[in-house]
Amino acid sequence: MKLTLSWLREYVDLPADLDAADLERKLVDLGIEVESIVDQAATIKGGLVVGRVLEVEELTGFKKPIRFNLVDVGNPAPQEIICGARNYAAGDLVVVILPGGVLPGGFTIGARKTYGRNSHGMICSAAELGLSGDHDGIIVLPAGSAVPGTDARPLIGLDDTVIDVEITPDRGYEMSVRGIARELSYPYAAAYTDPGVASVPGGTADAPYAVRIDDPVGCDRFSARVVRGIDPSAPSPDFIQRRLVAAGIRSISLAVDITNYVMLELGQPMHVFDLNRLRGGLVVRRAHQGEKLTTLDGVARVLDAEDMVILDDSGPISLAAVMGGETSEVQPDTVDVLLEAAHWDPVMVGRTARRHKLFSEAAKRWERGVDPSLTLVALERAVALLTTYAGGVVDPLVLDLDHVSAPAAIQLPTDLATRRIGVPYPVEQIEEILSRIGCTVTGAEPLEVTPPSWRPDLVAPIDLIEEVARLGGLDAIPSILPPARGGGGLTPMQVRRRTVGRAMAENGYVEVLSYPFVAPGAADALGLAEDDPRRSAVRLTNPLSEQEPLLRTSLLTPLLATLKRNLGRGERDVAIYETGTVFQPHLTATAPPVLGVDHAPSEEDWVAANAIVPEQPWHLAVALTGDAAPAGWWGGGRTATWSDAIEAARIALAASGMTPARITVEAADHAPWHPGRCAAILVDGVVIGHAGELHPAVLSTLELPKRTCAMEIDLDAIPAAPVTESVSISTFPPALIDVALVVEAAVPAASVQQALVTGAGELLESVRLFDVYTSEQLGEGLKSLAYKLTFRAPDRTLTVEEAVAARDAAVTEASTRTGATLRGA
Repeated sequence: MKLTLSWLREYVDLPADLDAADLERKLVDLGIEVESIVDQAATIKGGLVVGRVLEVEELTGFKKPIRFNLVDVGNPAPQEIICGARNYAAGDLVVVILPGGVLPGGFTIGARKTYGRNSHGMICSAAELGLSGDHDGIIVLPAGSAVPGTDARPLIGLDDTVIDVEITPDRGYEMSVRGIARELSYPYAAAYTDPGVASVPGGTADAPYAVRIDDPVGCDRFSARVVRGIDPSAPSPDFIQRRLVAAGIRSISLAVDITNYVMLELGQPMHVFDLNRLRGGLVVRRAHQGEKLTTLDGVARVLDAEDMVILDDSGPISLAAVMGGETSEVQPDTVDVLLEAAHWDPVMVGRTARRHKLFSEAAKRWERGVDPSLTLVALERAVALLTTYAGGVVDPLVLDLDHVSAPAAIQLPTDLATRRIGVPYPVEQIEEILSRIGCTVTGAEPLEVTPPSWRPDLVAPIDLIEEVARLGGLDAIPSILPPARGGGGLTPMQVRRRTVGRAMAENGYVEVLSYPFVAPGAADALGLAEDDPRRSAVRLTNPLSEQEPLLRTSLLTPLLATLKRNLGRGERDVAIYETGTVFQPHLTATAPPVLGVDHAPSEEDWVAANAIVPEQPWHLAVALTGDAAPAGWWGGGRTATWSDAIEAARIALAASGMTPARITVEAADHAPWHPGRCAAILVDGVVIGHAGELHPAVLSTLELPKRTCAMEIDLDAIPAAPVTESVSISTFPPALIDVALVVEAAVPAASVQQALVTGAGELLESVRLFDVYTSEQLGEGLKSLAYKLTFRAPDRTLTVEEAVAARDAAVTEASTRTGATLRGA
């Protein structure tokens, strides 16, 4: 927000020798971010002087009127200047920028020959000096106001300072001259005159125009005044134009400029209607879904049921608090106007502005909070300015429909500020600070504090403490770090997640991070059955993207999208992984209770609220395609297969502290995997995930290469890792024995291995599957599994008999459990 220092001085008695650096420091100490403080005199470099037009010669033969002038600029000889304006005559005082001067925008003025004559400098318009948008003519100063050659800056308002500040969302009262002036009165201990406190006519029994409010929640106050017979050609006075331009607002017409001027001055947005273009009485209500309105920017908008509108018999004529409509806007021939000042729900305004992408100056103020007591004061100020500069007759009737609730009192313990800030604040100082910002303070312990109408941000004791700390001096708060308590270290689950992630990276997988949002068709793309619980997903009320409104129930959807994106960018051998939460909703028949912020929820409310919160287990998923081992001069490569996906699960489980004996891999049929190349991953007999090759139909739908593999497991379902016990290392030699067992093709190798481990007993140090063999000689439906068994005793060298006996026991157990027979026996 931009405003001028001279405007602030009208309401706060600032020091005459105010230094820009000191002003910036004071504003920052108040919590106001300063973008810039610019001396307007410095925006125009070089000589900008008063000149008197001595002679005017009309040049002919050109496509537009051109004048050759002799101008007295205080030099011994008059200045020759070419000018195309027509609104001046000989004897007038004008503003001249001399050769070498630089106008706003970096436009340098020099001496040159043009239109057949020499021109030394330029006679300036207000637009060229950055004072307004008026290009119709040059500036003509009042007769006798100055002598030629004197500096013109003070005469045209270029001796002011423009302050540009950034207002935080919770301090809407600062978005006005009134608010900033009040804030500056605190550090300078300066007298402050509140323009929002004035004696104004109240609402009358009869209204100047019929208005009805159908939704007092969206609009709890609506005030209006009528002025008839204004001069539609009356221009905005120079001081209004200059201040609007300095604030970055374009001058439009006198009536509209006055509403913008009052908004900047008081912080009360207003709107002006052409009274003669209204059809019947006005109604303030919520829009009907699908209603249409063409706003002042010429855009036809489809309204939402949450939007507030003002309408007459012809339909909506204004998108309330955001932007007016075309059908009722002030025209160049408007003579009768209806001035409106209302108070709107800030939440509604914020949502409407974002929905329609209309971030007007009015909307910025409404969503931050506007003083509801300002409506009649703003109308009186606007009416006074309008009748002063455009004439007209003010209707004595005043409309004021007021449904505003009084601010609620806040209970503030007198020691709370000291306990929260760590600085002693006497009760007297707290009362003085809160009274200074407009609060009414009564009581003793606790203090009963009623905020002023312009501070809707003060709703809790902590808000009052913030004001005490801010105005008590932020520099008075010592920079002392609180004592650091000893950390509890990482939780077991945090350790598991980090260890698993590190293990995956060490084995060649690249981590990716995906948004947890998916499209409604994600379940169909994965080929999930109609009764698959993963089809039930949480839908977001306000999603980042309307195309992806659901929360993922599997990591595979975004992970496979990332895989496809990498393949599309030229990668061919890709192995990626992701760890993150999935969301498994609880289907409930009733909505959860609304939890307030004024007190802690009861145990019953807390349980009811959490009953609808989805389960959010932490999953690990991998996806891989292309070569697992590249080909090169060293030999051929190896294509990634379903076994690599299963091995990824084993790697993750090993990193989680699970021993091979606790891990089982079984054939399974689970979407989106290929039914013949899918494995269920079990720990202690409980399924925690699946791995294998994806179904060809899924790959076709997702446009992924054939044989693409994936794995997904639930890390939260893995049991806690046991305490690691030290292993005694034997110095005696091992006994190495290989066994080949013939089993049915459907028997999992893991089941055979588990039986061998159980049967071999304590002498077995390790077992590893090293070959799987099928042939016609074995027989149809059979396979051979070859294992390397390592036996070792901790205290002696095993005899051949002991090793063979242990092997035989292992084979016997495998035969009993799985029907295995020793190959070649």
